[in-house]
Amino acid sequence: MVRGKTVIEKIESTTSRQVTFSKRKSGLFKKAKELGILCDAQVGVVLFSNTGRLYEYSNSNSGTKSIIERYQQVKEGQQFMSASDEAKFWQAEGERLRQQLHNLQDNHRQLLGHNLSGLGLEDLKGLESQLEISLHNIRLTKDQLMIDEIEKSNKKGILVHQENMELHKKLNIIRHDYVGLQNKVHEYDRLIEQTEVNGGITSSSTNYNFIAPEDVNSFDLKLSLPQHAESDDDQPESPTLGL
Repeated sequence: MVRGKTVIEKIESTTSRQVTFSKRKSGLFKKAKELGILCDAQVGVVLFSNTGRLYEYSNSNSGTKSIIERYQQVKEGQQFMSASDEAKFWQAEGERLRQQLHNLQDNHRQLLGHNLSGLGLEDLKGLESQLEISLHNIRLTKDQLMIDEIEKSNKKGILVHQENMELHKKLNIIRHDYVGLQNKVHEYDRLIEQTEVNGGITSSSTNYNFIAPEDVNSFDLKLSLPQHAESDDDQPESPTLGL
C-alpha cells in the first residue's frame, strides 16, 4: 500500500497534532544522534512545543548549554572578527581536530595492545573493561549468526527430507508399475508358449498321420533277371531293377 503525500500545513486536530509532534520529535532526535555518531560532530537540538514545554538533545558530555555557549562565541567572534583573527580561529580549529584525530589513533593502537607503556593502572583497567565489552558484543553477534545458520540448515534439512519422502513415494509407484508390467509380460509369454505348444501338437499329428493305400499290392517290386547279350565276350550284363 502506497502512503499518500503528507501536506505540510498546520494540523487542526489537537489529538493528531500531539501524536505527530511526538513522532516527529523522536525522529528528529534520532537523526541528530546518528549525525553525531557517523560524522563525529557536536549536535544540539532545542525544541519547544506549542504548550511551551522544552525538549532538548545533545551528544556533548557537558550538555546542550555548552553547545549554545560555543555557538554564541563563534557567532559573536564572526561578527567582530577581522580577517587575521578569523584565520587564527580556523587555524586553532584545525589544530584541535588534528589533536582529536591523534587521540583517536592512540586509543585505537591501545585497543590493539600497542603503546601501553605510558598508561597507569586505572587506564589499563578502563581499557580492559572496554575490550571485555567489545569482546562480549562480538561473541553475542557471532553466536547469533551461528544460531541463524543452524536454523537455516535445519530448515534446509527439513525440505530435503520432505523431497526425499516424495521421491520415495514416486519410486514405490514406479516399482509397483514395473512389477505389474513384468507380470503382464510373463502372462503374455506364457500364453505365447501355450499357443506354440498347442500348434506344435496339431502340426505333428498332421505330418505323421499317413493314409495307407487301398491296394498294397499296387506297388510291385520286380526284379528282372539279366539277359545275356550276344557279344563276342559273352559277359553278363548288370541286373536291372524295375517296377
